[in-house]
Amino acid sequence: MPNHSVDPTSFDSRLVVLAYDQLCTFEFGTAIEAFGRDDLLLGKPLYDLRIAAVEPGPLRAFGGFQINVEGGLELLEQAGTIVIPGWRDLAAEVDSDLLDALRAASRRGCRIVTICAGTFVLAATGLLAGKRATTHWFHHEELARAYPQVRVEASVLYVDEGDILTSAGCASGLDTCLHLIRRDFGPEAANRAARRMVTPPHRLGCQAQYIEQPVTVRPGSSLAPLLDRLRANPDSEIDIEYLARTAHMSRRTFLRRFHDATGTTPANWLLGVRLERAKDLLETSGLSIPLIAERCGFGTAATMRHHFRKYLESSPSCYRKQFGRVERMS
Repeated sequence: MPNHSVDPTSFDSRLVVLAYDQLCTFEFGTAIEAFGRDDLLLGKPLYDLRIAAVEPGPLRAFGGFQINVEGGLELLEQAGTIVIPGWRDLAAEVDSDLLDALRAASRRGCRIVTICAGTFVLAATGLLAGKRATTHWFHHEELARAYPQVRVEASVLYVDEGDILTSAGCASGLDTCLHLIRRDFGPEAANRAARRMVTPPHRLGCQAQYIEQPVTVRPGSSLAPLLDRLRANPDSEIDIEYLARTAHMSRRTFLRRFHDATGTTPANWLLGVRLERAKDLLETSGLSIPLIAERCGFGTAATMRHHFRKYLESSPSCYRKQFGRVERMS
């Protein structure tokens, strides 16, 4: 990812967070917490934070309460950064005054950051045309349909296009905020903010929106003992005939019962086991990547990298860098 660090002599610390009726409280609170709290070293906020109401208040917020905001869209005229924290409804039309204000801010060089469905607001301005962007994994297909000129990056945590940053759902907005602090004030400031918020200091934007796919066995399955053995030995080879005999079933019955129990095929199920085991070893051990690949049944590091890229949109080394808790053994 390119380095977009801001020259401190010309950095504009004025940051405006949008507030709107039916406010998404988590995304809004994330931005306020990240940018509005005192820095642990300086004893004051890093940014000059203001809140701008998109429409007259009081504004209803998700959860049943209301907020009153003193400033309006006029605050966007002087902002160095604007944060759009979600949006009330993907089908809700965005007011033309807001769209015009965002376009004007972009023309004068203001950065714009979106969290979750806030990407749809920015897409409506046309400012994302030809650019990469992301949103919550549940909405990326709808974003691509509604705005085909946007290069939708499915499943990543956030996308940094320099003057425009878009992020996925909920917690990935916090990753984006920390990334922006790192850009503006360096890693030490980002680490202090992460420590205050008790969150990992840095997850790369290219990392997938990790949605855990637990390796499940449906209740009542007679295959549970066999699956337990396979789980304990992820380097086992998939031999359908042998597994069927072990389960005292015909091949056809075994495959049907296996799908009933796990929802997938033996090969796909074992691949999930291997990926989970590899992730665990990358996080908790100092074993080399080739040795982890061997122990988890991938055979080679190249094969393991292939599956990490395909299913996790990451690499073993990137995953270890972000989640590993011990030094690698030489």
